[in-house]
Amino acid sequence: MSVVEALVAFTLAAGLLTLTPGLDTALILRTAAAEGPKRAVLAMVGILAGCFVWGGLVAFGLGAVLAASTLAFTVLKWIGAAYLLWLGIGLILKPRDRFEVGAAPAPSSGDTAWMRRGFLSNLLNPKMGVFYVSFLPQFLPQGVSAAPFMLLLTAIHVLLGVIWLGLLIAATQPLARVLRQAAVVRWLDRVTGGVFIAFGLKLALERR
Repeated sequence: MSVVEALVAFTLAAGLLTLTPGLDTALILRTAAAEGPKRAVLAMVGILAGCFVWGGLVAFGLGAVLAASTLAFTVLKWIGAAYLLWLGIGLILKPRDRFEVGAAPAPSSGDTAWMRRGFLSNLLNPKMGVFYVSFLPQFLPQGVSAAPFMLLLTAIHVLLGVIWLGLLIAATQPLARVLRQAAVVRWLDRVTGGVFIAFGLKLALERR
């Protein structure tokens, strides 16, 4: 896989996963609906800062390990593949019927509290760390330095998050109504499950 192919593949996969509603989507919709767009933007900044922290931890920690150890690469490959397959099968067999976007409880006073809320909701979510560890190594072209390239992938993921979460803030009510439709949520879960399975199989077959 060339660098360009890796970047295109990652952008497409990460874009689809960004569209799938999760904790970040819920927080942004709830904040925008209950507290207004300004505080929703602050929550978005916090969420994306958390992504950069996870990406940096994985890029420098994981990058050094992968560069030094073939065994570590192999172990991580199979753990990541199993995790992605488990998630994918679960999403296909048991997709959600609804996605709740009710009002958000108010954090401590001050606008910056919303930024902290977004940051901590992302940073304290262990699924984000597992996601980065499982997902980023699949898109490393042969001969490319791991840490800088995974930081670039993280930046792409954050940019996609800016676009999507910004759209959520700008169109809170219409998108909230769409995400309350059971058929839409089930479709998104099943498509995302298929992506997880595909990349899990790809990771399992990947050679160093």
